[in-house]
Amino acid sequence: MSDTATHSQGEALSERQQAVLDAVLALMVEQGDQLTMTAVARRASCSKETLYKWFGDRDGLLTATVQWQASKVRADHYDRTRLDASALRDSLIRFAVNWLEVISSPTSIALNRLAISHAATHESNLGGIVLANGRFAIGARLKPLLEAGREAGLLDFDDAETAFRTFFGLIGRDVQIRLLLGDALELGRAEIMRDAARAADQFLTLHGRPDTAPKA
Repeated sequence: MSDTATHSQGEALSERQQAVLDAVLALMVEQGDQLTMTAVARRASCSKETLYKWFGDRDGLLTATVQWQASKVRADHYDRTRLDASALRDSLIRFAVNWLEVISSPTSIALNRLAISHAATHESNLGGIVLANGRFAIGARLKPLLEAGREAGLLDFDDAETAFRTFFGLIGRDVQIRLLLGDALELGRAEIMRDAARAADQFLTLHGRPDTAPKA
């Protein structure tokens, strides 16, 4: 678990709050759309008053849950002033591994299925919450690495958002949609590491400087 994860008010999550959000994710897997503050309080062994104090209303709790899940996807630590080709590749691979591990987990599959169903019916703002605190937040977390790689002369691209979307597509391919539709993909540690390294190398082939792109 990350000690630096934050909830919707931007404060650091305590271990107790992290346990509450893990309870929310578990309930989503088990109950799908039947998530209530009462059920969360019961599962997490806390009062509804505590939930409202920590997270506000149900949307606030869902926002914090999405942020907590998305916080697990990050690039490795790197020194922006000393970034070299090896450190850049390692950080890209680490990001890809994190993302593939998260999206292939039962909790993320349940969360995304729920968000899609809500987006289709306009039942709640969960779709917007997942976009803002999932995909867009993850992009904002990686783009500084891409920009640092460009500043160091390791990458060549015009727009960081476009470059990120290219890398994101190379990582995900059709994996997430197949998981959401119930395909029993085998994504063990070895497969994830292989796919992450391949995505990083393909991205460096597309956007790396000639002397930093991986050799065939």
